[in-house]
Amino acid sequence: MIESRPPVPPFDERTARQKVQAAEDAWNTRDPHRVSLAYTAGSVWRNRDQFVTGREQIVAFLTAKWERELDYALRKSLWAYAGDRIAVRFQYECRDRAGQWWRSYGNELWEFDEYGLMRRREASINDVRIAEADRRLFGPRPDGERGPEFDIPLS
Repeated sequence: MIESRPPVPPFDERTARQKVQAAEDAWNTRDPHRVSLAYTAGSVWRNRDQFVTGREQIVAFLTAKWERELDYALRKSLWAYAGDRIAVRFQYECRDRAGQWWRSYGNELWEFDEYGLMRRREASINDVRIAEADRRLFGPRPDGERGPEFDIPLS
């Protein structure tokens, strides 16, 4: 059986936005197994300075990530798309075990196979300490805050 994860390339603005929102929604579940199903069996990642290959390593990576990044909440925003590729900006907030809150800013480059599974993901990420009072992400994006008019702020 061939795995498929619509929408599939080539992407237009509507389907690229759908793909970005689906990724945000999946990552906000903090379920490594569910998230891994959006990637090819041999998907290759660069996440900061780490290199991950395949679903088993994706699950291990995400499990460790969400064990240390507590109360994780993510927002993604479409930056560009062409053919089988999508570029996104993102921000997420989390706290560490010591209670320090962080906001992480980044960009991702995605490449998909013909079935809509991501075969390559490159993420560049910067972390900034924030006070708990400066938080602006409190769980998954509410249904009433979806769409291009709810872009994530730069700062």
